[in-house]
Amino acid sequence: MGLNEKPLSTLHEKSSYNLEDFEVPTGREEQWRFTPLSRLKGLHNGTAAASAQVVTQVRTPEGVQSEWVGRDDTRIGKAYAPADRVSAQAYNSFEKALVVTVPKEAAPTDSISIEIKGNGAQGAAYGHIVVVVEPMAQATVVIEHDGSAVYADNVEFVVGDGATLKVVSLQDWADDAVHVSHHHAQLAKDATFRSFVVTLGGDLVRLSPSVSYTAPGGDADLSGVYFVDAKQHLEHRLLVDHSEPNCKSNVDYRGALQGEDAHAVWIGDVIIRVAAEGTDTYELNRNLILTDGARADSVPNLEILTGEVAGAGHASTSGRLDDEHLFYLQARGIPYDEARRLVIRGFLGQLIEKIEVEEIRERVMSAVEAELAR
Repeated sequence: MGLNEKPLSTLHEKSSYNLEDFEVPTGREEQWRFTPLSRLKGLHNGTAAASAQVVTQVRTPEGVQSEWVGRDDTRIGKAYAPADRVSAQAYNSFEKALVVTVPKEAAPTDSISIEIKGNGAQGAAYGHIVVVVEPMAQATVVIEHDGSAVYADNVEFVVGDGATLKVVSLQDWADDAVHVSHHHAQLAKDATFRSFVVTLGGDLVRLSPSVSYTAPGGDADLSGVYFVDAKQHLEHRLLVDHSEPNCKSNVDYRGALQGEDAHAVWIGDVIIRVAAEGTDTYELNRNLILTDGARADSVPNLEILTGEVAGAGHASTSGRLDDEHLFYLQARGIPYDEARRLVIRGFLGQLIEKIEVEEIRERVMSAVEAELAR
């Protein structure tokens, strides 16, 4: 394969179901250099034995099927192969996988709820979820995480021809939790995927959403909000791999950071391959640093291997509160603390309003309010 036919970066070249194909990371690798490996509690080096459990509760609307299946089920791993050692460790360590199927042309009005609760941070737990939305169907999935856990999992979203899937993933773990997760969406012809990630809790959370296309016409929108407190490490690593013509993608993540050693990492990779003519893509990350001692690393990457694109761009900003915005509000009699809350609420709220599940949207806004009151 010639240089002009593949990405210049080797970051996403390796994928395998075999753990032995991935070396134990040292922290010097590009994909691990921002992650404090010592805080992964062994998820990266094989010392985190599968001695703990998380409790998963599933609620599905009428007509939607959910089932727990064994590792030999042919739907497992069909859309996604692990791309790093923790992902491979999770793939080789889970006992039962959850498979949710939305039948062809179905359009349930209620959302599918998957609640994952940890019962303690002693030992590790591993999981695997597959959500299949068959052709011309529509569905909304809400995945919630809370409690204490050391947890690694892979989630596959398989979106069929002309189907629409909307996903809200809420990471509201306890302060001692460690969570490393891969979310992969595979889009068929004219499929639509909408993802909204909210990450608030946990000691260390590293979430890797990715998208691939199997036919023209796919449309993906990936949005996310995170709020990082003192000593928290919240990391989001996104990949959109355009390999089919006339597909779209849009990425918009925003975060706020406060407290000593609060650390946010956002990596956004978009690849437009030679065959992906007519691609329309844009990615954006914005960080609001509220106090001294907080750090935001933001790295957008865009690799274009064809000259025939409809649009392609990226942007990243990290900065403090705008003094002019605060002055404007204070000049109208609003006290400083309230003015500060209003600016931050507006900054994050523009994205939070995109969450269509009213109950989740209100909970997220309440959680942000609680963070601001600290």
